[in-house]
Amino acid sequence: MIEKSNQQDFRRLRLNLRQVEVFVATARGGSTRAAADRVSRSQSAASTALAELETALGAELFDRIGRRLVLNENGRALLPKAQALIEQAAELQSLFSAEHAAPLRVAASFTIGEYLLPDLVAQWTRLHPRSQVHLRIMNTFQVSEAVAGFDVDVGFIEGPQTHSDLVVHPWLNDELVIFAAPNHPLARRIATPAQLSEATWVVREHGSGTRLATDFWLMQNLEQVRVGFELGSSEAIKRVVAAGDGLGCLSRFALAQSLSDGRLVELRTRLPKAARKLSIVLHREKRLGRATTEFLAHCSAAAPRGARTKARADRRGPAIHT
Repeated sequence: MIEKSNQQDFRRLRLNLRQVEVFVATARGGSTRAAADRVSRSQSAASTALAELETALGAELFDRIGRRLVLNENGRALLPKAQALIEQAAELQSLFSAEHAAPLRVAASFTIGEYLLPDLVAQWTRLHPRSQVHLRIMNTFQVSEAVAGFDVDVGFIEGPQTHSDLVVHPWLNDELVIFAAPNHPLARRIATPAQLSEATWVVREHGSGTRLATDFWLMQNLEQVRVGFELGSSEAIKRVVAAGDGLGCLSRFALAQSLSDGRLVELRTRLPKAARKLSIVLHREKRLGRATTEFLAHCSAAAPRGARTKARADRRGPAIHT
């Protein structure tokens, strides 16, 4: 009886993975033309698959606005489940074929992506040679948007985010450091708030988690912050500060090598310390695959010991096992 019932259930299924794959690709690309490129099919085949899926479900999934397809309420409800279904299918396929193993899609803000994750990813791939990691580096706002849009599986950020679809898990402790060139007039003394207020600052661009934390810290403690340069790279900031008379403010992780080799010096000040948390951000509705869960556990276990913080999962979000 059980076997017969299962057969009847399978016969009633009116959708397939190919249709679901096209739906996810359309949601990401905004059109069936873009979806066709993502799934390596013709536009007509993609359009047909999407129409068949909407017919099978008995509901439209997109609002047609000009030439763009924008997810409606039905589509937004379906997207996380469809994405999870595609990932589970990829996991099944990867059980038996290394060449089809689905890569981990990771986004990280600049400090984390340039100074922390490279070593962690290298260690991970040595331990799991079949597991590829595709790492995208962008600012905190862009990382959050990528996770919210299911463009990546997991994000690492250095600033707060308030997107209702995302859950943030504390990961590492960090500290902001004010620094200068070794020959800067303030390099050999304890800088006062008045002197810091008169200095020229070289800072990250708006949208950066480091910029947000820097503004919050300095504006609380200084009369003014005179910004001379806004740059989109920590390395560029360090070069400009090393070559001129400006002051910079970056993560201790980003400055470790430059402070060690003497190219830059940490300024002593009377300001309170600027501690912050680096965090892992996940989509609230996303089911984590085994590889993603194990990668997050690896990042927590292999991270610098002095910076580790105990991650606490939001009750409504997926747990991170460390």
